[in-house]
Amino acid sequence: MDITTMRIIVTLLSFACFLGIGVWAFSRRNRERFEEAARLPFEQD
Repeated sequence: MDITTMRIIVTLLSFACFLGIGVWAFSRRNRERFEEAARLPFEQD
């Protein structure tokens, strides 16, 4: 396995990780939790 093959593999793994984070961030399951976290700075004690 040469260096070019290793670079291709690392690039593909990084892209797959990026897509996974994007899917996780925009999933409907997490929407309520993220909206609650977004309102947190505006709530008063």
